[in-house]
Amino acid sequence: MNLNADTLRMNKDAQHLVREIDRAQKPIAVICHAPWLLISAGLMKGHKLTSYHTMQDDVRNAGGEWIDQPVVHDRNWVSSRQPTDIPAFNRGMAELLTQAKSRKAA
Repeated sequence: MNLNADTLRMNKDAQHLVREIDRAQKPIAVICHAPWLLISAGLMKGHKLTSYHTMQDDVRNAGGEWIDQPVVHDRNWVSSRQPTDIPAFNRGMAELLTQAKSRKAA
């Protein structure tokens, strides 16, 4: 089975799972082409994020705001553009998980 971002985005189980995670306000972290799944799951409208630069039209067409930065935080989402942004992405994920843990403890 060839499982890549383009294949995953069309998987109904993956779409359902990410919708449930978002509905529960659990952390979602995406990098590169991973936002395709969020787009196909119908979650993009009103969100700000970044992705690989070739996806900016997809994000905008789905109702999101595409921002060209190494890391973008928006509610329970954190996103990054590409593998060279991984150090910043890791810090962003750590911050997102820390915030989620703090909310849960409160």
